[in-house]
Amino acid sequence: MNDYRLIPIDLSLAHALARLGLGINIATHGLARIGDISGFAASTEKMFAASWLPTVSVRAMGYCIPPSELTIGMLLILGLFLRPALIVGILLLYLLTFGSSLIQQWEVAGLQLIYIGLYSVLLATAGFDRFSVDAWRARILKGS
Repeated sequence: MNDYRLIPIDLSLAHALARLGLGINIATHGLARIGDISGFAASTEKMFAASWLPTVSVRAMGYCIPPSELTIGMLLILGLFLRPALIVGILLLYLLTFGSSLIQQWEVAGLQLIYIGLYSVLLATAGFDRFSVDAWRARILKGS
């Protein structure tokens, strides 16, 4: 796996702090919405009423988004299954960006592109990860 002696601590620390920040942000999105998930789904359905998307698909996404955000966020906070969590996070943002663009919410779509950029940077720098459950498990398995 990684030889942490060759990776400057600042790179690992920067990666961990960015991962933690994104994880907190995404987890709290899900946490805030999951308490009233049916209300979130209904408001999402209303927001997309004028679009060509089938109502049943919009409503289903409204029920899927909060638990997905909460799960992805918690995985990022912990640094558990880091690469898959980052990839799934990017894929979720693709869907959200598609939806925002479809209903011409350009400011929201622009913010979502920033999230995609941060996810991508974290994925590109995942080799610097040393402060996570994944890194800890790798060290245990390696025996160091």
